Amino acid sequence: MAISQITPSLYLSGVEAVNPAALARRRVTLLVLAADELLFPEPVGVELMRLPIRDEPHAPLAQHFDSVVERIQQNHRGSTLVCCAAGRSRSPALIMAFLMKSEGLSLLQAYRRVLEVRPFIRPNAGFWRQLQEYERQLRHCSSVRMVATSQGVLPEAVGQAHDLPHCLNV
Repeated sequence: MAISQITPSLYLSGVEAVNPAALARRRVTLLVLAADELLFPEPVGVELMRLPIRDEPHAPLAQHFDSVVERIQQNHRGSTLVCCAAGRSRSPALIMAFLMKSEGLSLLQAYRRVLEVRPFIRPNAGFWRQLQEYERQLRHCSSVRMVATSQGVLPEAVGQAHDLPHCLNV
């Protein structure tokens, strides 16, 4: 699992891809680590922002959305890498929150943008609900709704005439 580039200065990965050479090649000066179960030494010359969050639906990831967005926006020295254990749930959710706030994207647009470069993302249902609430705070509407399916509660795209409702994150 490689490091995925979201913007010219924003990357997403799991911890297995993080090594000094990969950080140097991408000029990473800020590493956002969203995991409480991982022991991770602070890389030399890279600021480490630790978020003690488990990949569980009830984990309060949303309490970190604004601080992560602000810290990424303040990182003018180089690039930022947001990672978690596998780069599938916590870190994509944080990147989606960043894209919604900093670029004004809807949750659906942010999801599609991240999915385009990292097709195996799968934020858990609790993170989707928190992202939905964040979108309502930012945009006063929601581009995604949660629906019960045979595979559990999943996000579904809504509100676009040209898009038929379809489940995301499957």
